[in-house]
Amino acid sequence: MTDSAPATPQDDTPPGRVAYQGAPGAFSHEACTALRPWDTAVAFETFEGALDAVRSGNCGCALIPVENSSIGPVEPAATLVRDSGLDVVAEVWRPIRHALMAPLGATLHGVRTVESHPIALAQCAGTLKSMGLTATEAFDTAGAARDVAEAGDLSRAAIAAVNAAEVYGLSILRHDLQDSSDNRTRFVLVCTPQG
Repeated sequence: MTDSAPATPQDDTPPGRVAYQGAPGAFSHEACTALRPWDTAVAFETFEGALDAVRSGNCGCALIPVENSSIGPVEPAATLVRDSGLDVVAEVWRPIRHALMAPLGATLHGVRTVESHPIALAQCAGTLKSMGLTATEAFDTAGAARDVAEAGDLSRAAIAAVNAAEVYGLSILRHDLQDSSDNRTRFVLVCTPQG
C-alpha cells in the first residue's frame, strides 16, 4: 500500500473481515474503510483482541497503527505486532487530523475536560495546554466521543476523527488540534503466515 491509496483485493488477503482496535469512527476504522473497502471492518476494544481475531481465523487480517510521526512508536500496538507471529503484508502512512468535539450546545469556552486515547492526547499536548483543558485518558478516540455523547455534559469534550462526531452526533468545536501540521500514523496490515 502507498500513502492513502487503497490496496486491491489481489494484493493481500481475499475479501472478508478486517480487524481493528477501537469503536466505530476511530482512526483505525477510517483506515480500514479507506484502504480495504471490500472488507467488513470489525471493531475490537484492544489491540490484543484484534490480533487474536486474526490468529483464530475470525478475521482474515488486521490493520494496526504502529508508529506516529509526532510521538514515535504506538505502544503497546508496535510491540504486540512484532511479537504476534503474524506476517506484515503491507503498510501505509495516513494523515491524522484531530478534532475537538462535544455535545450539541457546548462552546469552546465552556469545555473544561477533554477525553481521548493516550496517543491522541500526546499528539495534542501542546494545544491542550494552551487551551487550559484537563486531559482524561480513554481506551479509544471514538470510544471517548461515544462516552461524551452519552453523558451529554457540555463541559466534557473528546478528541477524535471528524467521522466520530458524525457517528455519535457531536458538534465539532475545533479542527486540527494536533500539535504538528504533518501528523501521520503508519498502519500495518497483518495476516496469518502463508505456507
